Amino acid sequence: MFFPAISELEPIARAAGDTIMAIYSQPFTVEYKGDESPLTAADQGAHEVIVQALAGLTPDIPVLSEESGPEVMGLRHGWSRYWLVDPLDGTKEFVSRNGEFTVNIALIEDGKPLWGLVYAPVLDRLWYGGKEVGAWRVADGKREAIQTLPHQEGAPWRVVGSRNHLSQATLDYLARFGDIARGEIELVSMGSSLKFCIIAEGGAELYPRLAPTCEWDTAAAQAVLEGAGGSVTQLDGSPLIYNKPDILNPWFVAMA
Repeated sequence: MFFPAISELEPIARAAGDTIMAIYSQPFTVEYKGDESPLTAADQGAHEVIVQALAGLTPDIPVLSEESGPEVMGLRHGWSRYWLVDPLDGTKEFVSRNGEFTVNIALIEDGKPLWGLVYAPVLDRLWYGGKEVGAWRVADGKREAIQTLPHQEGAPWRVVGSRNHLSQATLDYLARFGDIARGEIELVSMGSSLKFCIIAEGGAELYPRLAPTCEWDTAAAQAVLEGAGGSVTQLDGSPLIYNKPDILNPWFVAMA
């Protein structure tokens, strides 16, 4: 089983972050895709940095990015192992300049996220790991192992939710969850894969997502969270599966 070396992947993520920040610091234009999601030069620039670097690092492992063309999307179903990349997760956060966006790089094997890296350029924080290897955070010049903190009986449930996509279905789920768990809920909104990472480092316990996401939105951060002792499952408790015919994820819950 192949696990990437962080010494080789971290510079790639940081280079993509530098490309993003160079555009973030000046005026930029926003285009919109067919699904009305925003697209900027930062998305494409980071995509090119990551795809080229991964192709040089592991030429035998194909790369699927959110910004890959239809020809790559058409080939992916024959892949048992591949890199899955969101070069700029949280483009709406990028456009609104709130800093809550990330670079996501995951290694998928047999439909599971084996390893992942999440980098937040504005925060200059990086998380990486996987279920078989543990999880780490790099911040303020320090590299330290991280672990989830399960909910403490009697304490409020610390919940993270999407800043721009907090659906009514998610709110209804939280209302039912609060009744069943017999506990108060403290909801904090934030963008991108940061929600998983906050749980992974012990800052929250629950992230329900009853709204659309794609596989590249979740893979890297799921690997980090699982490495820290957490879980990501569909609402029925079954695992998220990657490289499905439909790139959209089902609704899911991430927990400490």
